[in-house]
Amino acid sequence: MQPKTTELLSTERIVREHGLRVVAIGGGTGLSTLLKGLKQFVLCPGELPPDRTDLPMIRDLCAVVTVSDDGGSSGRLRKELNMLPPGDIRNCIVALSEDEALLSRLFCHRFDKGSGLEGHSFGNLFLAALTSLTSDFSEAVRLSSEILLTRGHIYPATTSNVELEALMEDGTRVRGETKITASKGRIRELFLVPANVEPMPQTLEAIAHADVITIGPGSLFTSLIPNLLVHGISDAIVASPATKVYICNLMTQANESLGLTAADHIRALNRHAQRQLFDYALINRMPASEKLKAKYASEGASQIVNDLDAVEAQGVIPVIGDYLEEAGVARHNTACVARDLLELAAQQSRPVRSS
Repeated sequence: MQPKTTELLSTERIVREHGLRVVAIGGGTGLSTLLKGLKQFVLCPGELPPDRTDLPMIRDLCAVVTVSDDGGSSGRLRKELNMLPPGDIRNCIVALSEDEALLSRLFCHRFDKGSGLEGHSFGNLFLAALTSLTSDFSEAVRLSSEILLTRGHIYPATTSNVELEALMEDGTRVRGETKITASKGRIRELFLVPANVEPMPQTLEAIAHADVITIGPGSLFTSLIPNLLVHGISDAIVASPATKVYICNLMTQANESLGLTAADHIRALNRHAQRQLFDYALINRMPASEKLKAKYASEGASQIVNDLDAVEAQGVIPVIGDYLEEAGVARHNTACVARDLLELAAQQSRPVRSS
């Protein structure tokens, strides 16, 4: 028994001293998908590391999540209870918990009938109840994470009640995430209303001490850019010594990024941040099947064009991988993405040998 205890203490000390601090910024299914892969490398107290020594472990994983959703269950709770939308936060809590646990499945359960209940997920209602009890949405998120034993911290990008407003290319303005997503026009610029909202202090602290910061994957204008518009977050990212990585989307998205290339996505993020953000970009090279291409073509969408020269011209190093996973829709292969992210981090931390 003693050798195992000694080994655990030694491993915990190594991870505590040398493990990575990772901050993942985004929203929607893209962020929760990424977190599922990263959590496999988070070592909790009392655990021995898995049988792999080629990649570093994560000692601290933080998710920074957009809170501008105004549709579906989240939108209804936001309007009726005057609270922040819980949906993307709920997905991240579940992603960082043990997937097979009963509570995780319970959080994802959505009621399909019942007056007032139909369309709501249990997790959203649970967060709403905790918010009512604590009068603090961020505290409700923290308590929910404790209950589900998540392998990371989850922070709303801001605790202020914000809306999105888009300036379209034709000069019109559209207010509200749902209306922006449904709009037929191309978005020229995105704004938060009100504009000067503050992030949580824990978010800025996590960014400042991070070894790796990721943005994406996710809807360009409704999941990624809103985080960068919160006062102080873009400054904190640039000031952080972390390796900054953009995880490029797999497909264009109707009403948000039709016709935009990989480099165009990076330009839009930098333009809204008013800063150059990234060191690397993880870009998929695996072609979609003809069936999947046809499915997305029916919506006017397609695989994102990998204009690598244009990416490099922005000072960003492309990392090319087979990141596409098909499950009726295009999803990132979260295991491959996580491994390449940690490999990048390992390369940055390796000492350069003198000749």
